[in-house]
Parts: sequence; structure tokens; C-alpha cells
Amino acid sequence: MSTLLPPPVATDDRSSIEIGVGAVTIDEVVSVARHDARIIIGADAQAAMTASRATIDALASDPEPHYGISTGFGALATTYIPSASRALLQLSLVRSHAAGSGPELERESVRALMLLRLSTLLTGRTGVRPGTAHAYAAMLNAGITPVVREYGSLGCSGDLAPLAHCALALVGEGEVRDRLGVLMPAAEALAAAGLDPVVLTEKEGLALINGTDGMLGQLSLAIADLRMLLSTADISAAMSIEALLGTDAVFAADLQSLRPQLGQEASAGNLRRLLAASPIVLSHQTPDCTRVQDAYSLRCAPIVHGAARDTVDHAALVAGRELASAVDNPVVTLDGRVESNGNFHGAPVAYVLDFLAIVVADVASMSERRTDRMLDPNRNGGLNAFLAHDAGVDSGLMIAQYTSAGVVSELKRLAVPSSVDSIPSSAMQEDHVSMGWHGARKLRTAIDGLGRVLAIEVMTAARALDLRAPLIPGPATGAVLARVRADVDGPGPDRYLSPEIELTAHLVRTGAILAAATAEIGALA
Repeated sequence: MSTLLPPPVATDDRSSIEIGVGAVTIDEVVSVARHDARIIIGADAQAAMTASRATIDALASDPEPHYGISTGFGALATTYIPSASRALLQLSLVRSHAAGSGPELERESVRALMLLRLSTLLTGRTGVRPGTAHAYAAMLNAGITPVVREYGSLGCSGDLAPLAHCALALVGEGEVRDRLGVLMPAAEALAAAGLDPVVLTEKEGLALINGTDGMLGQLSLAIADLRMLLSTADISAAMSIEALLGTDAVFAADLQSLRPQLGQEASAGNLRRLLAASPIVLSHQTPDCTRVQDAYSLRCAPIVHGAARDTVDHAALVAGRELASAVDNPVVTLDGRVESNGNFHGAPVAYVLDFLAIVVADVASMSERRTDRMLDPNRNGGLNAFLAHDAGVDSGLMIAQYTSAGVVSELKRLAVPSSVDSIPSSAMQEDHVSMGWHGARKLRTAIDGLGRVLAIEVMTAARALDLRAPLIPGPATGAVLARVRADVDGPGPDRYLSPEIELTAHLVRTGAILAAATAEIGALA
């Protein structure tokens, strides 16, 4: 499973964020997950945890059974557990639920889910001791990343197995990677960081594993990634429009305002700015130009890119609500009750994860069509077939389009929703689940694919723009062309192409393409 952005470099020069009872933000998730920002626990969270823990301690001495405190779990919720066995109960819960399988999860995804579980602990609604939350934060701050396996969550009753692997590391068991990525036993990593394993008490094992944090953490990272990639898609589309001698007239504000979709307005505004003062565009805005209108993949770019932006905004709205939630079962209410609930069901997050996978597939599909158009001598406005140096002897970028098409085909498969599936578990007690975790996993793969498809469009458009000389592109797209040429050679005889695709993909996923354009014209919408 590929990560969109490279892992953070280990450093002590890190920013800090304070987390209290309120919601964390998507930017804070990115800061902790990718850039190792330090976590400081707020005084309000300390007070909230102290108050709710008093409720748990009082119920622990009650002879009446209370779920999660003095009973078993799931289908064993009616089994009373005596006080002498409750520490073992919580530890056994964590051990048994750390049942993941498959490849390791990316470091940033593990850190994101840990941050969001900590955020819920700090609301004071889970009943954990303040010391347990501080130990969890200390593990994050030390750069200790539990080994979490890809399979094990059904997206209901929380992301149980992934969170259990993190809780297992907290008690000094299982495997982790240290800040430098070295695999070692959790107890060894804790000791090296000067941390003691936590001995869990009533309710704590359950509180550490019962939440939507895994799928929500990956959704938060995906939203940040897609906002960057959709701006990059506007850039690649602008380059293709220039390369294909297209028009920018269709992006006029008065035409776009006839359909007042917010994302469309933003994308069209980006395209107007990206194409402003382009000598290539101006060169064919003459009375003898015979082109009436461009193909859909050019003319309709702001409509598709804009709808994608609106979908990301909707996903961010759902994510923001979830980031403000205290997802646990049972929860300690403000008036001191301990109540069961169904807030751990991942449906709200699962739906938008699937929705975003559809968006990714469609934006990539349009990008690939622009790439193909630039390579076809019947449609590319007089350029060589496949932009080859000597067409026939050379194949040019023919197979780069194959690669893009192959990725797009995979993205269409990944757009099939996970959230429509449900397989009952826990002896039919948990008889409907969201499968949101699977939606998150396929979305990560899809976002990586979108970055590669956009990179191939950028690389293709860059070669086409070079071949339009002596005409030159506009300031913004010209700056992108120059940035690509700093790493990738221009037109010429056929050469080993894969490294050039990978170099351009790196420029896309690190934001270097976007940065090159915005350095010329300022931030895009």
C-alpha cells in the first residue's frame, strides 16, 4: 500500500499542538501523522478525565454488573467479572482483539488513528485514567509506532483490531517501530524512550479500542491530499489546453455563473488565472481560427474538477463532525451515567470514503483522456504522433498513456463502494457493520493512483508545450514546465521512460508542481 507523501524525517525540531476537550482539526491530524508534531494535553482535558474516572471507580465497586466495567464484551456482555479478574479482563480484551493480518499499515495512518483515539480519551467521556492518556500521548511523542496489520476491522464496534494493536504496545506487548523505523518489541521501545508499560484497569481496555479512528484518520489524510491534487489537476488541465491549442473563453466567469456550483466556480477561476497571458492561447484567438469548441475533457474540466471539490468539502464537513465526537461504548455522560450506545458504527465516515473513491476515479479518467488526445496526431493539432522524436522509429510517450489507462482501470474498480457490504460478527450481536476501514484502505490506493495519472498528464503536456516552440506557455504553466525540466529531460529520441514517470509523480505528490505554479500567480482556490 503506497503512501501519497513520504514519511517524515526524524528530528527534534518539531511543532507542538495542544489537545483539549474540543475537536482536533484535519491540519492537526496531518501535522502529527506526517510531521511528528508533539502533543500537549490541555488542562481542560485533564479535569474532564479526572471527573469521569471518578464515576468509573464508583461503579467498579457496585455489586450490580456494568458493561465494560464489570462484565465481558460483545456477546459476553451479560457475564459478570469479579474485581480480582478485571485487570486481566482488560488485558485479555486487548490481546485477543489484536488479531490483525496482512501487510503493515503505513506509519502516518497508524499515527493518525492513535491521535484520534487520544482525542476521544481527552473528552472525558471514556472514563480512562489521566495517566493512561498521558502514556498514550508519550508513546506518540516518542515516535513509537505500533505494528498494525491491514486486515482486522469491519468498521463497526470501532476499528477494533487496529486500535488493539496500538493498545497492546501501550501495555508493553507486541511489535513496534521506533522513530527511525527499526522493528523491535514494544517493551524494548518503551524502555528506550524512558516509558513504563501501562497496567490497565476497569473500562480502559475497551476505551482504547472502540472507535472509528482508523478510518477517520485516513479520511483526514485523504482530504488533505485531495485538496492538493485537485489544484494540481487544474494545473495539468491548463497545460493540456495550451498544448492542444484549446480556448480559455469557455471558462469566463459569466458563463460559469450560469451554473452556480461552488467547486466549479473555484476550478474555472483557477483555469482562467493559469491560462492568463498565455502566448500559446493568444496565438490562435484570431478570426481565422476554425475551432468552434473543445472536447469535453478540456471544456468540461472545471465542472468535473469542481464537483470533485464539492465532494471533498462534503467529506470535510462529515470528518469535522466526527473529529468533534467522543466515540466509545459505553460512554460516561456529563451527568455521570454510563450508557451504551451505537456511535461506534462507521456509516457516516464509510459513505464519504466511498464517495471520494468515485471522485478520484472520475478526475483521473478525464486526465487520462487529455493525455491520450495529446498523443493522437488526428487530434493534437499538428504535433508528431505520440510526441515522438521520429515517429515510427520512436514510440514517444505511447506507452505512458497505457500506464495511465491501466491505473484508471484500477481506480474504477476501487470506486466500487465498500459500505454496501456487511458481514455479521460476534455471534450475530454485531449484525450490521460499515466496512468503512476497507473504504479507507482502497481510497489510499486510489489517491496514489490519481497522483500518477496527473503526473503522466503533466509530463505529456510538458513535452507537447516544448514542441509548440517558438510559442511559449503562460507564466504559471511555464513555471511548471521549467520545474519538470529540472528533473526530466525534454523531447528527443526514445529513452528509458519509467524513471521519468516516477520523478514527475514525486513532483506531483510532494506538491512541487502546485508550488511552481503558485509561486507565479499566488495561491489557487
